[in-house]
Amino acid sequence: MISRVRGTLLSLDTDRVEVLATSGIVYEIHVPLTVFQQLPAEGSELELRTAYVVRDETPSLYGFLDGRERTLFYRLMTVGKVGPRLAMALMSSYRAARLARGIAEKDSKLLSRVSGVGKKTAERIVLELSDKVNDLAVLDDSLGAGAGHASEAVAALVALGYGFTDADAAVRAMLSTRDFDSPEELVRLVLAERGLE
Repeated sequence: MISRVRGTLLSLDTDRVEVLATSGIVYEIHVPLTVFQQLPAEGSELELRTAYVVRDETPSLYGFLDGRERTLFYRLMTVGKVGPRLAMALMSSYRAARLARGIAEKDSKLLSRVSGVGKKTAERIVLELSDKVNDLAVLDDSLGAGAGHASEAVAALVALGYGFTDADAAVRAMLSTRDFDSPEELVRLVLAERGLE
């Protein structure tokens, strides 16, 4: 299995790149548009986390800038009738954290806006993954250094019986006021604000 490719970015196309590895092998790697938009210029050094997928006896590499994106790609493909092409279409339309949040919030309309994703497929994705993407939904760049604490705090609130959307909103609101040293502190303050501690 090829889990990462590091080397020189030789060429860029909107849905694929070529990377010359230090071994001299050139890898063609499919990337979602959201990743393509963040790539450096040709000739730059680059490391992509990759997913190696074999369909109809044809191997393909799919590349991502971080592990969360790759994890979401794999989870999308666990849903019936969602292959790599449809997973890439979803990930090209929304950044990983936004897509995961939409799934966690059971927003099938958000998913069905993507070309190739019908209403039934969107509903199937939501049904099968809504409780399996919470860890990815809260981890986005807007949370800065607090992303790790936010993820754990939301998971703890969900375990206490809060819905994901409510827990996520409460944690985001709390993080907008100041930084926190631990997820426990975050949970304690959310509960205190609601008079439950």
